[in-house]
Amino acid sequence: MNYTIEVHKHRLAAWDAASSARASPLCRFTVAKGVAILETSGFDVALASPDQLPSRADIDTKHLVWRSKVIDVARTEGLNFTHGIAAKLINCYLKSRFVCGGHHAHVRVESLHPPIDALLLKGLAAINFKEHAKQWQKFQLARWSKFDSETYQAVIDLIRHSLKPDVALWKIEEYWGGHQ
Repeated sequence: MNYTIEVHKHRLAAWDAASSARASPLCRFTVAKGVAILETSGFDVALASPDQLPSRADIDTKHLVWRSKVIDVARTEGLNFTHGIAAKLINCYLKSRFVCGGHHAHVRVESLHPPIDALLLKGLAAINFKEHAKQWQKFQLARWSKFDSETYQAVIDLIRHSLKPDVALWKIEEYWGGHQ
């Protein structure tokens, strides 16, 4: 395989995703194992265009399929991924690959789920974002790495509900404190 910019972008995105998702003490794994799970689940060099991503109307359904696939692949590797951990792996990959990869204004990229973690939920609760402090706190206490499918989707729904309809979901990360 030639070392192209797509290979380069994939490697960075996969490393970022695996490093971020393995942050939970509830599910430790190597970066190599995280990358293998992503690639086996279809997050590989071939996923290079935002046009390959699902439409805004289909993103939640497709995300559930992606999470289920990642969970199944992780199980074959001896890992017990929750929907929260699978989502973190997927969302960090897609964020690095597309949002931060120069496609942030593409309609399909704007509807991608942002990575969810304690720092984001804490930040949203601290400022009582859109008057939902109690809900953000409830989700923070539930622990992102323990999220089942319903809890994960409830967080995404609340984010979507809290932002204006034409605002990209990645913009919620303004309140993520991990950059400090």
